[in-house]
Amino acid sequence: MESNMSEQFVEIDNFGLELLENVDMMMEPQHSHEEVSSQEVLILIEKVILEIVTSLSKDEAPVLVLPNRSSWANVSFDNAVGLQMTSGSSVTTVRSNCSSSVTKFGHILKVLSIIYKLVQSNVYATKRDIYYNDTQLFGSQRTVDSIVDDISCMLKVPRRRLHVLATSKGFISGDLCYLEEDSTKVDCHSNSTATPVSSNVGGIRNIVSSAKFVLIVEKDATFQKLLDDDFCTKLSPCIMITGKGVPDVNSRLMVRKLWDTLHIPIFALVDADPYGIEIMCIYKYGSVAMSFEAHSLTVPSVMWLGLLPSDLQRLRVPEDALIPLTQRDQNKLTSLLKRPYLACQPAWQREMEIMQQNKVKAEIQSLASIAPDFLSRVYLPNKLRYGGWI
Repeated sequence: MESNMSEQFVEIDNFGLELLENVDMMMEPQHSHEEVSSQEVLILIEKVILEIVTSLSKDEAPVLVLPNRSSWANVSFDNAVGLQMTSGSSVTTVRSNCSSSVTKFGHILKVLSIIYKLVQSNVYATKRDIYYNDTQLFGSQRTVDSIVDDISCMLKVPRRRLHVLATSKGFISGDLCYLEEDSTKVDCHSNSTATPVSSNVGGIRNIVSSAKFVLIVEKDATFQKLLDDDFCTKLSPCIMITGKGVPDVNSRLMVRKLWDTLHIPIFALVDADPYGIEIMCIYKYGSVAMSFEAHSLTVPSVMWLGLLPSDLQRLRVPEDALIPLTQRDQNKLTSLLKRPYLACQPAWQREMEIMQQNKVKAEIQSLASIAPDFLSRVYLPNKLRYGGWI
């Protein structure tokens, strides 16, 4: 049994050694703002307020200048980091004397004042707490979420250094123990239930794990199915994590934290469709909206384990389990193929071209049409044993 287990991980071990040889190249130095002190954060906020007061004293309408977080023109691609915001980014001007932006101006000032008090008193709050501080002013949670990210980008300070936390939607399970910032011990070994990803990943310490690899699972339903099938025990030691679709920042921070600490292979299991591929790209290369925090959110070593479009042919997945590509899918696929990071991923390009040619997509669950436990019993063990990732 012991030799069976060691054979099972030969390809993963070899790949892990390859990663370790290149780890210095992949471990880009963290930006100095990762270590910014609370005092420095207060000074940065005070500078913003001072500029507003100075404008008012000159009888001028105050203006806030924010980097544009939604434009591809403001992003450059670095193979070792992913998508990162360029220093000469185009900006959005938020004017206090313009009807289209005065509300946003007020929102930013309100959130800045809340953040200032949080940092000053060394207290943390969630974005939800900030919204409920004045629901009538903000109108929606989404407004607060966007403003907090704008402020983080404007001050060039990670959100956790602003003492603002987000409620996590992700889950994690497997060979992993750690301490939360408040010294609570977290053990993720349970077979039947998963552990919610921490709301303060930056505060996690004393990570202990013997895991050979990390498996990112796109969907919660697949994650739960693998838990039910006792996957983490069958392929022990390993760690599974899901961001339940498009990952929240905490799930991405957690994957990065595991990479920084353990330096083990990280594989992605996503639907064989354009949106699954995009989700995998967010973990690996980041997103335009959060490109200002790329150094702490991306893991360029992530590999695509499945579901590959070529697997659908190879495994003869029944036709009634395949779904025709919609026009929206085809547009997304075309857009993905133009992304700057695809140039250094010829194997990914080939898979996406297969999808384009066959005009079909498939969910991970389509493998159940071969056998109910095919995913956990056959597909994943074989992929991991024989190095079936790209």
